[in-house]
Amino acid sequence: MSHIKSENTKAEVLVFRELRRRGIYFQKHYKKAAGSPDIALPRKKIAVFIDGDFWHGYRFNSYKGRLPKDYWLGKIESNIRRDTHNKNMLRKAGWKVLRIWEHELKKKNIEIAINKIVSFLKGGCKSRVSQIGEK
Repeated sequence: MSHIKSENTKAEVLVFRELRRRGIYFQKHYKKAAGSPDIALPRKKIAVFIDGDFWHGYRFNSYKGRLPKDYWLGKIESNIRRDTHNKNMLRKAGWKVLRIWEHELKKKNIEIAINKIVSFLKGGCKSRVSQIGEK
């Protein structure tokens, strides 16, 4: 587990590169906000989380019975609770929060996901969580 990256994952790097290519400036892994959003615009209070499907529990109920150890159940359930808590803390502090799932950044959806992030960062979306792949 020590080799599993928590920052600068392939999905994050892909998004960071595309946002920079489009001339969008942002803070990476902003430590001053709850949950250290992967992408943050602190002055506008906008946060984007790019979450791995397995680690953050996308469709967790459909596969939790197949996990080999109790450790994984506790770990993923804890991650889900922490994510919910951080999102609520940010919203209470006036932040707009968007969650992008790792599978949304696959080849056929990547342009949709990137455009959604860009629109959100430019203020085109209201405070909400990702609609594509919502669990």
